[in-house]
Amino acid sequence: MTPEQQEALLSIALFAAFADGSKADAEREEIRRIAESLSTEANAPNLARLYQDVLLKRIKLDAAVQKLSDPSHRQLAYEMAVCVCDADGQQTDAERSFLADLRQQLALDPAQTRAFDVQAAALAEIDQPDTALPVPSPAMAALPSTANEAELDRSILNHALVNGALELLPQSWASMAIIPLQVKMVYGIGKAHGVTLDQGHVKEFIAAAGVGLTSQYLEQFGRKLLGGLLGKLAGKTIGQVGSAGTGMAFSFATTYALGQLAKRYYAGGRVMNTALLRETYQGLLAPAKKLQTDYLPQIQQKAATLDAGQVMAMVRGK
Repeated sequence: MTPEQQEALLSIALFAAFADGSKADAEREEIRRIAESLSTEANAPNLARLYQDVLLKRIKLDAAVQKLSDPSHRQLAYEMAVCVCDADGQQTDAERSFLADLRQQLALDPAQTRAFDVQAAALAEIDQPDTALPVPSPAMAALPSTANEAELDRSILNHALVNGALELLPQSWASMAIIPLQVKMVYGIGKAHGVTLDQGHVKEFIAAAGVGLTSQYLEQFGRKLLGGLLGKLAGKTIGQVGSAGTGMAFSFATTYALGQLAKRYYAGGRVMNTALLRETYQGLLAPAKKLQTDYLPQIQQKAATLDAGQVMAMVRGK
């Protein structure tokens, strides 16, 4: 894939990120930070400039689409856009309209995209309160604490390993499961400390820590794309994928640090303010990145065994 094609794909992902027009300033800032971070990768397009061009409407969607002539690249562009639109929950009317327009501009037959749409919708629905986690009334319900430090640490590590493995898979759907698994992890940690949360409170906690939903997807896709993992032929082996992703699996560190933060937060009686949550999360991220390197062989091994059915079952808690 040429740098121009990479730029077109990432531009379309950015268009999708801003399709609903309701991103908060904090999320826009996180997207900008990620764009600048990815721009420092070797041979990467100038994503900081792309971010500004899309945000300020200096480029049009059709200009990006025209740079993609390969049918597989057009399909990939659509899949990336769907995942970005689904990142923070169900699609809005504006996002559905954007995706319909994008599909038409990419000249994709609805039959081509239907299977992916169904799969994406299934994962998005899992991330809703009535299908993934029980919603108590009131939103926070006090329960007896059953926290076991060793068990929680094992759960956090397992979630981190799975999410790191998902990032090493070339399929677009793989990244869609990362945030639902993070949500389930935080929910489980809160419950172990006697607090049952609904989905809204879990997502608010994750956002307060500075882990954006849309921006996290954009970072995953960007690193996959620049690392050469996206758009691979179906015959590429997992072993080769794991080798290509040696410098990746960043979702391991994000998930691990988030889990450790949640453990401290709920054990401490939920008294951290937003500033302290973010400061603590950043402090946990550095050692988590070191662990990510140490656990890379296990991450790659897990990537070799994952398929869509297994991931769906994990997200559903089966």
